[in-house]
Amino acid sequence: MKTETGYSAAPAVSVVMSVYNGERYLAEAIESILGQTYRDFEFIIIDDGSTDESLKIVEGYASRDNRIRLVSRPNRGLAAALNDGIEIARAPIIARMDADDVSLPKRFEKQMLYMAQHPE
Repeated sequence: MKTETGYSAAPAVSVVMSVYNGERYLAEAIESILGQTYRDFEFIIIDDGSTDESLKIVEGYASRDNRIRLVSRPNRGLAAALNDGIEIARAPIIARMDADDVSLPKRFEKQMLYMAQHPE
């Protein structure tokens, strides 16, 4: 069910990633998130003024997967980009991802299970 904002109910996890000229590893990083066994997430990707093909790569994935929320803006640095991503996140849990990292397929599944078993 969509809300007035065009999004359905808030996801359980907001994945926040900033990218600046990360085309070399970016597709692999994005695919590792989209391939998670735990599927209830939004993927906020901030393109921080990339001058390489990073923005084009993210746009391609965003056109195929509606969990991706792309923000493209002039370069302001990693901390500012991540803070912007956190500000628009809709989930109560934030997961960080770097544009040159790879997440194992059960990353979110294991993390969410652990938090459910250890609410403290």
